[in-house]
Amino acid sequence: MRHGKKVNHLGRKTAHRQALLSNMASSLILNKRITTTVAKAKALRKYVEPLLTKSKDDTTHSRRTVFSYLQNKESVKTLFGEVASKIADRPGGYTRIIKLGDVRVGDNAEMCLIELVDFNTLYSKEGVAKKAKTRRSRGAKKTEGAEGATEAAPAAEAKAEKAEKKPKKASTKKEKE
Repeated sequence: MRHGKKVNHLGRKTAHRQALLSNMASSLILNKRITTTVAKAKALRKYVEPLLTKSKDDTTHSRRTVFSYLQNKESVKTLFGEVASKIADRPGGYTRIIKLGDVRVGDNAEMCLIELVDFNTLYSKEGVAKKAKTRRSRGAKKTEGAEGATEAAPAAEAKAEKAEKKPKKASTKKEKE
């Protein structure tokens, strides 16, 4: 019985595992999304979310603490710059794991995509609001006595009148004879 099993060792020794998570966290911060295995993504989530929380408070102490984990100046600069401003009002849950449903060819490991939540515009409300709406008229129904008729209603009526005035062509040979 294995009590206190909190850390997934990922088949690596401690130093190798810390280097792996540090490099993956730096890549996630710089690229906003990476593809990896599900086990590594779950371990990375536990590693990077406290760093993202710490980045909300931009002090020298928090920068040094985060740098001790990441060991990459560019990722620390990006984290405290653009990432911290986007996640400032979010109370946690900064990452999202999306299972891809396919497996890696070499070892059949289940693959997934881990991303920073606020940088995906497909799921955010701003991305939906920016989508252009197409205008389609379906022939607006006009009720008698309606004073708030739209401009599309007369155009639809004109199309309907033109369609009625055109003679219908015979569709089969028998109707032509």
